[in-house]
Formats: sequence, C-alpha cells, structure tokens
Amino acid sequence: MPGTKPSDNRSTLSRETGTIIKDWGGRLPVALVYPNSYYLGMSNLGVHAIYRLLNGYADVLCERAFWEKDQRAPLGLESGRPLADYPLVAFSLTYELDYFNVAHMLRASGIPLHSAERDGSHPLVIAGGAAVTANPMPLSPFFDCLCIGEAEVILPTLLPALADGVRGSRKDLLKVLARLPGLYVPQEHAGQRVARQWLANLDDFPVASGVLTRDTELGNLYLIEVQRGCAWGCSFCLVSNAFRPVRYRSLDVLFALAEKGLQYRTRIGLVGPAVTDHPRVEELVSGIRHRGAHVSVSSLRIRPLPETVLSAVAQGTRTVALAPEAGSERLRRVLGKVFTEDEILEAVGKTAASGFRHLKLYFMLGLPTETDQDIEEAVALVLKCRNQFDRAGGSRLSLTVSLFVPKAGTPFQWIGMAPADLLQVRLSRLRQGLEPRGIRVRAESLAWSEVQAVLSRGDARLAGVLARMEGTSLAAWRRAIRDTGTDAHFYAYDHWSTSTHLPWAIVDSGMSVERLRSQLETALP
Repeated sequence: MPGTKPSDNRSTLSRETGTIIKDWGGRLPVALVYPNSYYLGMSNLGVHAIYRLLNGYADVLCERAFWEKDQRAPLGLESGRPLADYPLVAFSLTYELDYFNVAHMLRASGIPLHSAERDGSHPLVIAGGAAVTANPMPLSPFFDCLCIGEAEVILPTLLPALADGVRGSRKDLLKVLARLPGLYVPQEHAGQRVARQWLANLDDFPVASGVLTRDTELGNLYLIEVQRGCAWGCSFCLVSNAFRPVRYRSLDVLFALAEKGLQYRTRIGLVGPAVTDHPRVEELVSGIRHRGAHVSVSSLRIRPLPETVLSAVAQGTRTVALAPEAGSERLRRVLGKVFTEDEILEAVGKTAASGFRHLKLYFMLGLPTETDQDIEEAVALVLKCRNQFDRAGGSRLSLTVSLFVPKAGTPFQWIGMAPADLLQVRLSRLRQGLEPRGIRVRAESLAWSEVQAVLSRGDARLAGVLARMEGTSLAAWRRAIRDTGTDAHFYAYDHWSTSTHLPWAIVDSGMSVERLRSQLETALP
C-alpha cells in the first residue's frame, strides 16, 4: 500500500501527475498528514489545496503522508522519510473518526504523543481542518498548535514564525504562536477566544486537484472548489453555521481551472456544500460543457434544481442523489429544510426526465422532535418518490440513512442523540416498509455514529481515551472507554442545558452562542 515502504512510494508516485519534488536543503520540510488511506485522502480537496499552497513557498517543501492499515509507520510519500525527520508535522482532520489514527501514527513514528512531552528535538505537531475548527478539544493534549479556520489566511503569519523558531526553544516558539490569529496553543492558552480565520475572496486562492491519480475514489475527475459556506442555515449542519459566510468563485476563475483540468481529465467535478446555489450556476455548467467536459456536481439541492444543470450532469452519470432528510414537512421545518412534499416530488420527476436511472435519497434518523408518525411519513414519501421516478422514466431508487449526530457550533449542539434502542426500532420500521417494495435501505452504523457524537462534543478528557486505545477498532475504543471510566453516554446522548459551558467555547466561529440559542428555540418552540 502507498506509504508502507520507499519502493511502494515510488510505484505510487509513478502513477501521479502534478507531484512536487523539492530538495530538502535550505527549506522548511513539512509533512502533510491525512490520517487515513491514500485512496481516501487523495479525493480530499483540502489535501490538494494545502499541498499546493505550502509548496508555493520557495523556502518550504511539503510532502504527503497517509495511514494504511498494514503499514508499520507512516512515511513521507515523496521522499520516503519517517515523520520524525520533518521539523513540522501537520495533520489535516476533516472527520472525527480519523482521530483514532492520530495517536497510532505519532507513536509509530517515534514522536511523543503528548505535546508536553516534546521539546525542540522533536517535530512541531499541528493540526487543522473542519473537525478541528469546530472543536479542537478532544485532541488538544496531542498537538502543539491547532489551526482554527482556513489555511490560506493562517499560513502567511504562521510560516515566518516557524522558519524563525522551529529549530530553537520549543517554549519560546509556542509563546510566539499563541499570539498569532487563528492559532490555539494549548500549553500557552490564557483563556481568550480564538477567532476563526476565513478567506474573504476565494478568487485569491483558486483550489482544484493538485495531484492527479487513478488510485483514488474520485480518480476520474478533475475537482474544482466552487464555494465555501452555505446560506441555508440548517439546524444540524456544521457548514451552514460554523463556516459562514457563503462565498463563491467567479466564473472567470472557474473556467480557467476547468480549462486546465481538461488537460488531464474529461470530467470536471464541481465541489461545494451547495453548488447549485452559485448565482451563475447555469452559465457555469453550460460553459464547462461547451469546453468539451462532462460535469459532476458534489451536491444537488431539491430547490433550486435547474434543469440545464441536471441535463449536463446526466451526460456523465446515471446516478443522482437528493436529500429530503425527513419525511414530514413539520420535521423538515425543524431542520430548516423549507421545501414541501410537492417540491420533492417535482425534483424527483426532473431527475428521471433528465436521464438519470438511479436515484439515491438521503434521510436522517433520530432527529430532534422526531416521532413514530414522522417515520411513517418517511416511508410514504419514499414510496411516492419511487412511483414518481418510475413514471418519469427512472429505474431504481435506494435510500441511505444517516443518524443524527450533534455537531459543535450548530443550534443542535446541545441536543444528544436519540436512544439507541429507539433508533433500532425506527430503522427496522423503515426497512419493513421499504425493502419488501424493492427499495434498498442502507444505514450508517449506530455504534460508529455514537463514537462520532462522543468526539464531536468531547473535551480534552477524550484524549485520554484515544491514548489508551490499543488498535483502532470499535472494541479497542470500548475497552479504553471502560478502562478510563469515561461516560460516553454524557457526550453522545445527554441533552445539555443551553447555559452549559461548552468544551469548544474557546472557538469564536463568528456565530454567537446567543444566535445559536435563538435558532434552537425557533426550531424547537
């Protein structure tokens, strides 16, 4: 597997286009670590963006490292060096479940796990990414510095400080870093809130696939980031609340990126939380099609759903996904999904009429205020969607069910998961109502969703659980929970008072607690 040994690295690199190799002499070497497989990591546009951004500095070299299950220790992909050789080791963390691999990667690399145990002879270990920006606390004892916000804004002040101090006194360097905007330095934190840093003009830093490879989930696409943030403000959604404001790239920049991408791929993947919200999305899609590319869109909303966009996307795939999220209009209003059943059915008809043959519907289970009646209405809605899809020319409909997990920085951050036994009953009801009718129901694991909830709402005590784990399995997690006496139920299932001091209160996301509390009260009157 990639990253296991230098010979494997060379094989992986030989199948890449766009790899950057630099000499180590006179530069600051950085290991950019994605704590999961190469296959997954190289489909993460954030990894591409940071890799290109760091290597854009003449006095910096950035190499990638990944975590493969059968490897002894992670190695820099470009040079084959161990992580301990790099003065700076930077983790990119998008998903809470990847936290399991952090401790194992550091230990396997011979790097002391806890920041307090490291000195100037060890790499400076930092982290950033969506999960860290929302709640840095569960991993805070492991990292010297955690980046709150977007790299394009943080790096211009961070890199000069590192160049001057990374090989000197670790304590002095941490003091310097603690004074920089967007950086949370646990050992030097004096209690002040850390303001999330965000890029005002996306055109200043175009983001697209930096390294092309077929050895990844989206290897047939050239990915382009269209937007950041989301204007819809759904109560459960991290992007809608903690990553505002919504920002779009201009058509000129997007077309230039598409033209570059066409040198490598015939399919352009447009990435963003709600791509069809771009104010000129129809021009964007038509312009890319006119340039000879097929178009793939990462997210399609039920409204707006321009037929020109649907038709263009259908030229490259026969599968499309829509997310009603809940079966009843009442429950959708609770979520902030303000569209009617008629609008859902209209969108389903449009997808079939545009040429799609497989429709995936995404629903959530265990939502706040959910009742048995909402489940019955979900079954009825899915059956109506199937009938509408069939009548309009579609052939297959399936259902993917995720479980509600409270996320830091959202109006639902105070609301715990629904009881596990209730979730099982309601999931069974969905399956009983749909699978005999030929509709496949695929559901996320309840056990892993619980882990995600614990880490999402966790504090620094969770680092003790992660440090205790022997392996990365669910069984290892449960043993560590038991051995440390950690109350997982408190983090995952308890409903917290809105006056509770939140573990992630040190993060100033730009959304005040008062506003989030008001949104919660509106959603749950």
